[in-house]
Amino acid sequence: MIETEQLRIYPAMKEQMEVFIAAEADVELKKAYTEMLEGCLRHPDLWQWYAMWMIELQDGTHIGDLCFKGLGTNGTVEIGYGVLEEYQGQGYATEAVGAAVTWALQQPFITCVEAETAPDNRASQRVLEKCGFLPSGTIGEEGPRFFKVMK
Repeated sequence: MIETEQLRIYPAMKEQMEVFIAAEADVELKKAYTEMLEGCLRHPDLWQWYAMWMIELQDGTHIGDLCFKGLGTNGTVEIGYGVLEEYQGQGYATEAVGAAVTWALQQPFITCVEAETAPDNRASQRVLEKCGFLPSGTIGEEGPRFFKVMK
């Protein structure tokens, strides 16, 4: 578990992920959550790199989630994240992403964290900028890509 001043961030267990998958109405998110769970089950020893991570306020209120999209090559992982609409604009995404990226870069085999945002998602791009990410100059499936390397 990662704890910050306002948040608790932790990888979901199988049962939690199953509940989120069953409740998710958005087809793309349901697919993504299902792929996360499948990755966890294929790689139980690397659960944290495939799982949905819960983002909660210190009082236990669920406000969003993030994930590392499996382990990439050459010490690279990709992060994805989202905060529920009613909690956006309050610094929670920046706090959660910053803490998760710091944790990831402290792992012995991780040297770079990447992220991708929709071209028009300026709020998400701003979160990445505040967390020290730099534009990579490449465009992925969803839009511009960013990266942060270990110092």
